[in-house]
Amino acid sequence: MPEQRSEGAPPPHPLPRGERGYTRWLGISFLVIVLDQLSKAWITGHFAHGESVRVAEVFNLVLAHNTGAAFSFLNDAGGMQRWLFTAIAIVASAWMVWLLRKHRAQMLFAFALSMILGGALGNLIDRVSYGYVVDFLSFHWDEHYFPAFNLADSAITCGAFLLILDSFKEKKHGTVAG
Repeated sequence: MPEQRSEGAPPPHPLPRGERGYTRWLGISFLVIVLDQLSKAWITGHFAHGESVRVAEVFNLVLAHNTGAAFSFLNDAGGMQRWLFTAIAIVASAWMVWLLRKHRAQMLFAFALSMILGGALGNLIDRVSYGYVVDFLSFHWDEHYFPAFNLADSAITCGAFLLILDSFKEKKHGTVAG
């Protein structure tokens, strides 16, 4: 016999109540991945490796391949870094999914983790597929260039900033030292 609903009551949601917020955060991560991969597909379809176009006084689009980590750390480590950073990204992503599930009601914390997760997986896709990460955003001041980066890196950086911001918020269920 079908469940009786009172007049005007919303229909039951297909997911259990606790799972709804969890899938929302994974959706944000998925959006970051899609935007990252689309932007990388566009740049690789329109630029040759190393090609650069000045867009503004302090900004260029450039197609760069980064086999290392942030700021090309371990870029010339002989290939082992591909699998090292792949393993780190997989373990970190699994941990972030667990944290998202556990803390899905903490809006700022979960949003920050979603951004970091999406960025980590966006770069992981590149690393597994090509052996390097596609970077294309290049900022500079005169002849001083900041290392090129991509949308996944931007999401990771924004997420990290939001985690720091969240750590300064007063926790409702804890005590404040003072």
